[in-house]
Amino acid sequence: MDPVVILILVAAIAVVFLMAATVRIVPQARRYNIERFGRYRRTLQPGLNFVLPVADRVNTKLDVREQVYSSDPRPVITEDNLVVNIDTVLYYQITDPRAAAYEVADYLQAIDQLTVTTLRNVIGSMDLEQTLTSREEINSRLRTVLDEATGKWGIRVNRVEIKAIDPPNTIKEAMEKQMRAERDKRAAILHAEGDRQAKILTAEGTKQKDILEAQGTQQAMILRADGEAKAVELVFQAVHRNNADPKILAYKYLETLPHLAKSDNNTFWVIPGELTEAIRTVTGAFGDQSTPAGPTPAQPEQAATSETDDAHGDVAAPELETGSTLSLDAAAAADEATKQAAAAVSNAKAEAEAAKAPQGP
Repeated sequence: MDPVVILILVAAIAVVFLMAATVRIVPQARRYNIERFGRYRRTLQPGLNFVLPVADRVNTKLDVREQVYSSDPRPVITEDNLVVNIDTVLYYQITDPRAAAYEVADYLQAIDQLTVTTLRNVIGSMDLEQTLTSREEINSRLRTVLDEATGKWGIRVNRVEIKAIDPPNTIKEAMEKQMRAERDKRAAILHAEGDRQAKILTAEGTKQKDILEAQGTQQAMILRADGEAKAVELVFQAVHRNNADPKILAYKYLETLPHLAKSDNNTFWVIPGELTEAIRTVTGAFGDQSTPAGPTPAQPEQAATSETDDAHGDVAAPELETGSTLSLDAAAAADEATKQAAAAVSNAKAEAEAAKAPQGP
């Protein structure tokens, strides 16, 4: 082959190689750090870039998107000397590719170690209960410390989250027992509150019922008393309007006596002293009505008649002691009084018939 042609081919290959070495295409969200003869030169941005062949080379390729780093569980001692394992999740982003490549050798390891030391400082000032309930405070303090430390490394820490806090198994069992006791306590309190409300409502209902029954009884008594008062008033007006004879009133008094013993609550009945007067009044009434209007008989016959009347009067109208108490029950006492009144009336009628009969010579 012709040496000239060979030289041309070699030159062409060299030119192609140099052109390929000169052009650098950087993808989106990537950054390339360029070194010239071992010294940092510049950072290539996304797109088409040109460098000096042989003199420039790409040292590091960095991703500037937000990234997630999950650390392994780390043992941390709390203030009350309990060892807990804590997992953290870190969200970070490279803001300065040069600093991330030249200010720290391994920024992920540096962030991990800084997170562990910060966690031990923060958790060491809290007890277990505060540690379990203060996640937001722990996250905020971790983010503040990490953001200050990683700023010079060209890294911005956006979020730090505690993924898990695992206390010892004995502490877990104790916490479960405590939670169960709290639930039982709340259940007992709710049950007691329910019983209390039920009893209050029942008492209020009973109170309202008693009040309504009392009001109903009161209204019934008032209406009954008004009715009785009007009835008495009407009877009183009728008696005075018709100018009733005392004998009729005495007879009505005798008719009313049996009704006084009809109550079931009466265990004994007192015969009033007015009963004798009422019987005498009724007897006298029948005796007056039976007196003939003829001529007056002789004195001896009148004396005999008077003696007979006295004798029959003593038999017909037995006098009862005022306020005497019968040994019978209420119904028997009323029947006894009625029988005595009827006997007195019958004797009076018999005397009247005897007076009407013709007298012998």
